[in-house]
Amino acid sequence: MVPKKNLLTIMLGMLLAVTVTARAGSRPMLTNFIYNTTCTGEEVEFTITDPLNDIDSVKWYFVSPPALAEDSSDLITGATHRYAAPGTYTVTLKVYRNGVEDITTVPVTIVDRRGVDLGPVNLTICENATHTLTVPYDAAATYTWYFAEDTVTGTNTHTVTEPGTYYVAYNGCKELDSINIFHSPIPDIDLGPDRILCTDELLTLDATAQNATYLWSTGETSPTIVASGVTQTYSVSVDVAGCGVYTDDVTITFRGTPYPFNLGADTLLCPGETVIIDAYRPEATAYQWNGGSRNPQISVNRGGTYSVFVTINGDCDVVDTMEVRYSRLGPFSLGNDTTLCYGDFLVLSADHGTGNYLWQDGSDQATYHVDSSGYYYVRVQIGRCVESDTIRVDFQDSLRVSLGEDSVLCTGETLQLVPRGAGNNFKWQDSTATATFLVTQPGIYAIVAQNVCNRATDSVNIYYQNCDCTVFLPTAFSPNGDGRNDYFRPVYRCQIGQYKLSIYNRWGEFIFHTTDPRVGWNGLYNGSPAAMATYVWTLEYIDELNLKKYSKTGTITLIR
Repeated sequence: MVPKKNLLTIMLGMLLAVTVTARAGSRPMLTNFIYNTTCTGEEVEFTITDPLNDIDSVKWYFVSPPALAEDSSDLITGATHRYAAPGTYTVTLKVYRNGVEDITTVPVTIVDRRGVDLGPVNLTICENATHTLTVPYDAAATYTWYFAEDTVTGTNTHTVTEPGTYYVAYNGCKELDSINIFHSPIPDIDLGPDRILCTDELLTLDATAQNATYLWSTGETSPTIVASGVTQTYSVSVDVAGCGVYTDDVTITFRGTPYPFNLGADTLLCPGETVIIDAYRPEATAYQWNGGSRNPQISVNRGGTYSVFVTINGDCDVVDTMEVRYSRLGPFSLGNDTTLCYGDFLVLSADHGTGNYLWQDGSDQATYHVDSSGYYYVRVQIGRCVESDTIRVDFQDSLRVSLGEDSVLCTGETLQLVPRGAGNNFKWQDSTATATFLVTQPGIYAIVAQNVCNRATDSVNIYYQNCDCTVFLPTAFSPNGDGRNDYFRPVYRCQIGQYKLSIYNRWGEFIFHTTDPRVGWNGLYNGSPAAMATYVWTLEYIDELNLKKYSKTGTITLIR
């Protein structure tokens, strides 16, 4: 067999000498491409085999110089052209990379088909035989043979050993004619030994072979015949396509008296079961099963056809056959317990063909659509065989984990972080997996949670400060009604008693005053917006916990 190569290798081997044209002083670059056929009148597809990711644009010229608009193309992939007449054409490919032009020219020879004849459309050869395909010889031609997805370069002859469809190409032009090769297995024609049967017995003689015709000595032309009643020699001639004629004969003698004998009805077993086939008869003197056993009984644990010859009183044989089949229903599984995301679904299948199906909710279809959590059970019965299975399906939502807002703690305080929405599979920033996390020092605390649906994270920044009764006032605010920083008011973490806040403009005019720390200045003066400017404030308040009095002053800038 000639070594096989892939199509890309063959077509690359077909390309003629490549000339690269480049500007003086520039770096020449070859842009490799292949084409799929060289046949006149066929659409020739040109394919760039170099990486395409660095190519900005291309320009194909299928005929040099191009005479018609269709003689060129600007397609990076899928460029095609149809040559109406045989000849050698110069194909030019201009490739632009970052504005730099590289030119590749390749001569492509287009030829007419030869109109070869590979022989009959269908040809059958014998198993292990070979057949030689032959086409006209041309010393200047390159021959490529095609079989399935394989291609082979060779001569004008090609020896085939495998069944399939074969083509040939001259110089890359694939011929239309093809041949289908089929195999005939070498037959084993054996009618068995000569036998003496009891009167009224019937014996089927089987000469079945693949791709064969039959001729029996009785004139019948079927693969099998029934020998009965008349003592004679039965012969068969089996003509197997591609292999020849095979013959065999057997002499069947009928004598003695009729003897009723029956192994019983054919039987269907459930997987794993065993059946005893009993051929015992009081008058029997010998037993011969088709499996070789000579016992009156055999134990069967696989499907098949079982036949026995029973010798009666040492005089003649009786014969019967039983077919044992196994139910297609074997042990099956709905799969492992599984977890899905809400919005997904699962189709459970117990399909074993025609049978009886019963699911946990009473439905009787072979498949079941699952879109909610629960246990799902099915019982399947085919004949007297029964199998069942159960699966647990859980549905989960996507995680949306939250640790809350950033917090400011007083020195010595602790904070218990609770991972809301984290599910059961999560880790803290220190790789622990405790249900909550106790914060005792400042820092960034994070959690990573995941389930089958997604992975979610969150973090908080915890600050610590001295929590003496310190009141903080901003240095600027913007009372523009946008809901952010619209009021000038204090921030504090202690219990304030007596409180007095006063605001003045730069000329000392009184602008705002309050004795309630919950009331802030809204930027109005005498009912109208105060001017954008810097204002002075004074603050007096008492810490009710230790009755300590504080006085502060500062400035605030009003921005709109």
